[in-house]
Amino acid sequence: MHRSGNVVPLQPKHSIPAPRIGIIGGGQLAKMTAMAAVQFGCEIVVLERKDDFPAHSLDTHAIVGDWDDPALVLQLGSLADVVMLENEFVNTETLKALTADGHKLWPSAEMMSLVQDKLRQKETFAKAGIPLPRYAEAPTRESLHTFGFPAVLKRRRDSYDGKGNATVRTAADVAAAWKQLQGDKNALYVEEFCSFRMELAVIVTRGQNGEIVSYPVVETINREHTCHIVKAPAAVPADIAAEATSIALKAIESIGGVGSFGVELFFLADGRIALNEIAPRVHNTGHYTIEACLCSQFENHVRAVLGWPLGSSKMIVPAACMVNLLGYSEGSGVPQGLSDALGVAGTHIHVYGKTRSVRGRKMGHITALGGTMDEAFARAQSAADFIRFGDEA
Repeated sequence: MHRSGNVVPLQPKHSIPAPRIGIIGGGQLAKMTAMAAVQFGCEIVVLERKDDFPAHSLDTHAIVGDWDDPALVLQLGSLADVVMLENEFVNTETLKALTADGHKLWPSAEMMSLVQDKLRQKETFAKAGIPLPRYAEAPTRESLHTFGFPAVLKRRRDSYDGKGNATVRTAADVAAAWKQLQGDKNALYVEEFCSFRMELAVIVTRGQNGEIVSYPVVETINREHTCHIVKAPAAVPADIAAEATSIALKAIESIGGVGSFGVELFFLADGRIALNEIAPRVHNTGHYTIEACLCSQFENHVRAVLGWPLGSSKMIVPAACMVNLLGYSEGSGVPQGLSDALGVAGTHIHVYGKTRSVRGRKMGHITALGGTMDEAFARAQSAADFIRFGDEA
């Protein structure tokens, strides 16, 4: 049953024993963050565009409407002690209005303005001495020839999970890539194509006082430009893991980030590490931390935005593997095969509660723990093989 945001009146903020957290966006990331927050007695207020979202099962109050509407964001701010973001696509002028009105927001509006534009993000990291693939602004089609081919054309804004990227393998692909990303309307940039051994990721959490922790370096395996499998820790030499961690920490410190961040990197064919991009929020590559670490990325995110001490990011098992459960087809969001999956020992199944499945949509995930990566992977994949979302399942 869906609840209107105006049905349950809220008590004044000073009357509750623990903080009230406002979240802009109500998807699975908001839901898992809320699960971490409620263990501390926190109340959750969500601003979401439609009255049908995964975090609705955990919020105290919901505001349904456009999260770019300054009036609604200010309403959220008036109901919460602190506001956080589930995604990086909220208009930064709206966020600046929130903080100008005296409300707390983490990450800050200024930081979000910087990282939303991925070209500015790259420029900031380059100034900090962080290794990156070569990149350049792409105001015209001719710009795509800057690094030769293959190359990768990207939107500067509003791109994620491979959406907003196009691989340009030869000069003959330039016109199609430009059209796909609507280069006549959208600001684009071009990157050299990276030949990599492995894609890596690190979750970093930074507190308001500069306290910072990093989680183990993980390997990410993508399918159709979407994260499919995460292996923790990554099977890389210790010096490579140390370098990746150092780069990730430096990246978040260079932008003054507060909260949990996903840092994506390339382990290149020539042995170097290069930063790909960051996500200014809790991240899919850190879902394994719920079961595999002393303090999850979600709990540490809550601690950071509230100004509390951070928890340990240490893994409590030798290996963990997460497999995303992606929509099989368009249709029902109810998982089929859940009963069989629950019979696989050593697995933790998360169903996000999305009402509709779309092919490739993230509908849930499974994390398995093990004494070895082979054991953890086998368990996670075995359980995932049972579950399907969509009418054709």
